[in-house]
Amino acid sequence: MKKAGILGGGQLGRMLLQSAANYPVETFVMESSRDCPAASLCHHFTVGNKADFEDVYHFGKNLDVITVEIENVNVEALEKLETEGVVVIPSCKALKIIKNKIFQKNHFKDNQTPTSDHLVVRSMEELKQNSSFFPAVQKLATGGYDGRGVALINSIDDVENGFDEDSILEKKINIKKELAVIVAVDRNMNYTSYPVTEMVFNNNLNLLDYQFCPADIDADIFTKATAVAEKSVLAFESPGLFAVELFLDINNNILVNEIAPRVHNSGHHTIEVSVCSQFDMLMRIMLDYPLGNTQTNCFSSLINIVGNAGISGNVVYSGIEDILKIPGCYIHIYGKSKVKPGRKMGHITIVGNNKEEVKNKTKDVKGKIFVKSSD
Repeated sequence: MKKAGILGGGQLGRMLLQSAANYPVETFVMESSRDCPAASLCHHFTVGNKADFEDVYHFGKNLDVITVEIENVNVEALEKLETEGVVVIPSCKALKIIKNKIFQKNHFKDNQTPTSDHLVVRSMEELKQNSSFFPAVQKLATGGYDGRGVALINSIDDVENGFDEDSILEKKINIKKELAVIVAVDRNMNYTSYPVTEMVFNNNLNLLDYQFCPADIDADIFTKATAVAEKSVLAFESPGLFAVELFLDINNNILVNEIAPRVHNSGHHTIEVSVCSQFDMLMRIMLDYPLGNTQTNCFSSLINIVGNAGISGNVVYSGIEDILKIPGCYIHIYGKSKVKPGRKMGHITIVGNNKEEVKNKTKDVKGKIFVKSSD
């Protein structure tokens, strides 16, 4: 029986372990706290720092295969493990590029991947010197996650909201829609992709609010988005499960925003609506099984359950019973005991026979779920 490890014990690890339960595999998780969503579902749990060389190396040295739940891990330790025969998915080469947004943008340029115009800035002073590039979005080169490490710089007056460290300054573009495509690549570089999803973001928290699948776009845009996503992923020459976030601009150009080297929020709906979910797909790749079927069975939406501003403490959920009365609604609670502003606490997948049915249900559900604090 293969030994498979996950660096990270959040909700992504939790849902990956739920798929792992269907396979002959011994699972290992490392996270900084035992009070994490994935701790109760793995065979072996280790308390450790994902950014620490020794912790990552000792966690992985007896494993057959290891993957990541978040990009911010110690890649140097994974490189050593890779040289010693541990299969790292995605490869360390791909991880090193993707975890640094400067490297990622340079990789896009080198491989003719369409993306927004950008500059590299390494200090607040350099940010001010490039005011002619505004309006723009500044993104930290490393460490950003779930809306953190991103600043909107519309004018020189917004510079003080920016970052005084290595970052990318992306030219703000006129976006018609934000899209995503999950692409799966096996160890022989066979690949497949899931249908394009349409993402709607919470502007205050700068993270996904809800999404629809398939995206409400013309067939030629659908085909183009899929092709751009697949080409951008294959350029890494690495097995893995990749989430490609895309912009559709007002001229119908498809631009790659960024790529995540892991299972992703934009693919959670696949648990209910796809023949093979993104989590089952990654487990197949880790265990060197054939790729699964990405066909979807219905129209769907997904709503994130997120801690609102001003809410911190022990979590209390309300509205679950009302939501479960609605046909085609599936609730996923991530098992986090504490809620805080912007923290993802769960999600709801909604399915239907057509997009109008799904959109109507989505409006209904969004008014019913509440996350409170008992403190």
